Amino acid sequence: MSTLNAPAAPAYATAVDTRNYLKASYGPVSWLLTLDHKRIGVMYLVGISVMFLLGGIFALLVRTTLLFANNAEAVDPLITAELYNRFFTLHGAIMVFIVIIPGIPAALGNFVLPIMLGAKDVAFPRVNLLSFYMWMLGTALALASLFFGAVDTGWTFYTPYSTSENSPSGMILVVTGAFILGFSSVFTGLNFIVTIHQLRRPGQTWFRLPLFLWAIYSTAVIQILATPVLGITLLLLIVEKTMKMGFFNPAYGGDPVLFQHFFWFYSHPAVYIMILPAMGVMSEIISVFSRKHIFGYRFIAWSSVAIALFGFIVWGHHMFTSGQSALMNTIFSALTFSVAVPSAIKVFNWLATMYKGSIALQTPMLYALWFIWIFGIGGLTGLFLGTLATDIHLHDTYFVVAHFHYVMAGTIFVLFGAIHYWWPKMFGRMYDERQGAIASILLFIGFNLTFLPQFVMGSQGMPRRYYSYDEVYQVYHVLSSVGSYVMAAGLLVMGYCLFTSLKRGAKAPDNPWGSNSLEWHTTSPPPLENFNGTPVADDPYDYHNLEWDPQIQGFRSKKPMVTSG
Repeated sequence: MSTLNAPAAPAYATAVDTRNYLKASYGPVSWLLTLDHKRIGVMYLVGISVMFLLGGIFALLVRTTLLFANNAEAVDPLITAELYNRFFTLHGAIMVFIVIIPGIPAALGNFVLPIMLGAKDVAFPRVNLLSFYMWMLGTALALASLFFGAVDTGWTFYTPYSTSENSPSGMILVVTGAFILGFSSVFTGLNFIVTIHQLRRPGQTWFRLPLFLWAIYSTAVIQILATPVLGITLLLLIVEKTMKMGFFNPAYGGDPVLFQHFFWFYSHPAVYIMILPAMGVMSEIISVFSRKHIFGYRFIAWSSVAIALFGFIVWGHHMFTSGQSALMNTIFSALTFSVAVPSAIKVFNWLATMYKGSIALQTPMLYALWFIWIFGIGGLTGLFLGTLATDIHLHDTYFVVAHFHYVMAGTIFVLFGAIHYWWPKMFGRMYDERQGAIASILLFIGFNLTFLPQFVMGSQGMPRRYYSYDEVYQVYHVLSSVGSYVMAAGLLVMGYCLFTSLKRGAKAPDNPWGSNSLEWHTTSPPPLENFNGTPVADDPYDYHNLEWDPQIQGFRSKKPMVTSG
């Protein structure tokens, strides 16, 4: 990466449209055909929220089924085994491909990335809108499978089950939807890389960028390099299922382990597509709500790049029980432990930033603190799965389910924190802080109550995905199900808090939190062209430039960050 200054962004017109982006035009057509990155980000946020709700309903149905031990012996079960398999498959596929992967980059990244750079928009606005419609199309195809034989293979679509004669008729629709979603991700990543390279303000060198942009940039690199592998793999799966050509199915002369290699070569980097943007948000929130300059800026920045690179060479730890050689297992195990280093750098630097800081326990900061706890448990339990001897026992048990959720669903906590953090900027309204805090606490308690018992039953041998189980595990399943209901209550409180703020919330000041990155030096909501003037690049973590103004209930800059003209 060059640290040379990028070419100067085009000068702003003298007659700037000062209307905020929400009021610049009206009607659904103005939104559906918009090229404004802010509106596209909001549309992503609405769509992802709807799909998160649907995926959460499927999860609640699964957890309700598992309240009872011997479902297979029940005369009139609440949910049949066939429906149960479909529910956990759709829950996983929706949450991974439709919600978490595009969640922070496509929704919040789209909204704030150009403003953080002081740019008017992303480099390719039309490609940005195309990416959104590809996300919509991929999601629609995946949901259409509900009416043509819902998929019950699990979200990994493992062969030969997904390509056999008995596989669900909706398989091709789901796989085609995932294929299109992948290229939506690629176009978004390409757009972000070009935007960061070409549209930075004069003087805004790489090491004066907010760390969120470093994380988004590293994520975009993974999206561009890894996602085509998934696309080709899914395309081969469709060809095998429709034309009976042997790639993965042994009945046609294929090798199912080859599918696993291809799938996990993408899907392990995809873990970092999900987690890296969350780590970028963490760096912003921790610094702002500790009122301290981020500790170890360059270490955090380069650790994002390191995580992106390491993510490509550790996929084999998903396949310790697949029959690969002992030498390869040993190599992948060692590489798996190495990827913990850049992740630990981030966590320790966040803790060092908080040390002796003036910490404000507002809602975004609460979600950030919950993430440190959740990600810490996710990382530490990963040691057992990266160790060859213990992984053999724990493989395909509920221990893996709990570990995966502590790593991946922890990203959802940061997504919620990011929504609360940028909500005043996006919509110009403040939410009720007490309601936001209550929702975050309910979600934290419910999450741990749901998944901590799963570590215990997994270590005792409870297999994952089972519809019926021995009564010895029932107490753990009951605790998990109760925890899922507590999480649902937290989500209801959060939804109520945010939606009511749109009508009854106090008007948001331009900079309610006291951040020094550029998006907080424009109006709330931002104008159509993001700034009513020309933004000036500065250290985004220098808080000496800000002072509290009680008249506006927000922070003001001591020196101008946006010049007129």
